[in-house]
Amino acid sequence: MIKETLKADAIIKDLGGGLILRRATVEDSDELASFNAQVHGDDELDGERVSAWTRDLMEKPHPTFEVGDFTIVEDTATGKIVSSLNLISQTWAYAGTHFAVGRPELVGTLPEYRNRGLVRAQFEVVHQWSAERGELVQAITGIPFYYRQFGYEMGLTLGGGRTGFKSNVPLLKEGEQEPYIIRPASEADVEFIAQLFNFASHRFPVNCVWDENLWRYELSGKSPKNVHRMELHTIDTPAGEHVGFLAHPIMVWGPTMAASIYEVKPGTSWSAVTPTVVRYLYRTGEAYAARDHKQDKFAGFTFGLGNEHPVYQVLHDSLPLNNKPYAWYIRVPDLPGFLRHIAPTLEKRLSFSLLAGHSGVLMLTFYLSGLRMVFERGKLATVEAWKPNPQGHSGDAAFPDLTFLQLLFGYRSLDELKYAFADCWYGSDEVYALLNALFPKQSSDVLAIS
Repeated sequence: MIKETLKADAIIKDLGGGLILRRATVEDSDELASFNAQVHGDDELDGERVSAWTRDLMEKPHPTFEVGDFTIVEDTATGKIVSSLNLISQTWAYAGTHFAVGRPELVGTLPEYRNRGLVRAQFEVVHQWSAERGELVQAITGIPFYYRQFGYEMGLTLGGGRTGFKSNVPLLKEGEQEPYIIRPASEADVEFIAQLFNFASHRFPVNCVWDENLWRYELSGKSPKNVHRMELHTIDTPAGEHVGFLAHPIMVWGPTMAASIYEVKPGTSWSAVTPTVVRYLYRTGEAYAARDHKQDKFAGFTFGLGNEHPVYQVLHDSLPLNNKPYAWYIRVPDLPGFLRHIAPTLEKRLSFSLLAGHSGVLMLTFYLSGLRMVFERGKLATVEAWKPNPQGHSGDAAFPDLTFLQLLFGYRSLDELKYAFADCWYGSDEVYALLNALFPKQSSDVLAIS
């Protein structure tokens, strides 16, 4: 029987076989937290942290999320939650051009209910919600291949970093004091953190836009055990002047303590500040590993700051392990619409390229579909869908399936795509130069809202 507290308007669809798809309500909090801990937790402690994240989304005010942004598949015979996911709305930027993004998360189904299309049915719903909210892109992290089934492509760098070990920790000289103080951030530090993060975000072509409300939520709105809570710290001089800030998880990831954010304000030496940060990370990692009974596995410190970051330069030989990045799954349901939205960025890139002031038509084939882009004196005058005829083999350049998204978001260069896919090609030197000018390979490190 359907839960008595469930309102009729919360039911989205009858899936048959005694299963209904519906929105979550506050009454689902306990069961949904247990469900997600069971499905997503690697062990008991990890399950507690996933449970805390779920409860925070269900029970606490969130800047971009409401309880009804969870979908639930319920077995009406037992009243049990058997599948669920959610949609967390946020704003990202493409080289400074803001666009709305929907982030599906906590996608899971009980083993005995899998392979029934339950996740697909929920994705259809959240994709519709996302479109209604004006979100031009959906982005999700997850296991290899799976989300390709729902129109996603691995198209944006995710994670990556550098790791050092105990032998790489710089020691203070006898009698020497730490030149900088790392202390927990407070409400009074939010403005500084927001301003420095926004300044540093311009380092990456794609980034998530954080305002002060989001930083306040990160600072005090999440439960201590929330798996996605970052511990925020300012880096100060002994006189109390802010010179940077640091964020790290509530636990060690694998064998190291990782910095998830590390920034130093302009005009401050990274080389001067970083040794204090390294000592702090290693010392904190030792303490957290001991707390969680993982001290026998603890090995070092990590700067998990993407493929490129200033700290990798100042610790060039002290971070011997290179952690290669994974990838975000990206979905762009209206590709012409997204390209029109980011046209100012594309035009700016073109203006600084070897093809400044370019005029012409660029026809891209994706074999079953395509794009027609018209440039007039360096301006993107038209972007529209185009049907290749004869199928697939006409046009100026080809990108099979969704591989164009890898080029669009800087994940792969044109040369890399052409090397990897025999059916990726370009038809002339001018097309080659134009595509490279518009879509250069550039790594990003997106700190998404959770």
